[in-house]
Amino acid sequence: QYIHDDLGVALPPPEIARLVVDGVKASLAQSIPILPGAQEALERLARAYPLGLATSAALPVARTVLDKAGWARFFKVVVSADEVARGKPAPDVYLRALELLRAVPDESAAIEDSANGIRSAAAAGLAVVAIPNGAYPPDANALACATMVLTSLSTLEPSVIENAIARRSRPTR
Repeated sequence: QYIHDDLGVALPPPEIARLVVDGVKASLAQSIPILPGAQEALERLARAYPLGLATSAALPVARTVLDKAGWARFFKVVVSADEVARGKPAPDVYLRALELLRAVPDESAAIEDSANGIRSAAAAGLAVVAIPNGAYPPDANALACATMVLTSLSTLEPSVIENAIARRSRPTR
């Protein structure tokens, strides 16, 4: 809608969206930027927990990334922001993922790298483990919403998730 209304592209918004998604998918089919330690972290966490992906990306883009990286097998649920009423920082995408996983926020955690993602997961009531994106680091206010902040995926272990959930669930005095 923004590209149509504000930038003046004369195509219908659904056509613009399709062209953008197709372009992103074509680019990702060539090369996917994978963060160091991501594969190993997914393997560790998938052995311990049912995983869900709550993403701002369009579903076809998310599926392309998961398929190209070989990560679809790690996720029981994939929910895109285009499947819910409001995208991040609203909690909708996380709430839907929790619903599909039959999970409750008090016993669940999110791993996030962006300000909007951290805010979304916190608003959904999850423990939030932030691993800030180096290229677009979350601001201090967003990081304050996180339960824990890590510097790297290499330290992301099931015990970290358990500690974050325990810390989040403890009443403050």
